[in-house]
Amino acid sequence: MHKAITAALVATMLAVLCAAPAQAGSTGLHEVVGVETDDMLKMRAGPGTGYRILLGLPNGTILRLHGCDQTGGTRWCKVSLKQARGVKGYVSWAYLRKI
Repeated sequence: MHKAITAALVATMLAVLCAAPAQAGSTGLHEVVGVETDDMLKMRAGPGTGYRILLGLPNGTILRLHGCDQTGGTRWCKVSLKQARGVKGYVSWAYLRKI
């Protein structure tokens, strides 16, 4: 029993250590993809659907990704527009592709 608990703790620690560099490596330029043709990805004031919508972003919009956090079942990323760095907000990771 003691060995099983130790093994589980070691596995958890390894998972956390291996996940940290992946998040740091995901920063940089990303493109908005996968949004329905007649819709836009909502850039929000905070990491969640309860925050106000700042902008609608169509497919092909280029964003600078500054970092991501898990909120509930969604990974929210802090982004800024490539061409207007002062415009910042949060979008769902599911609609971003690294370029």
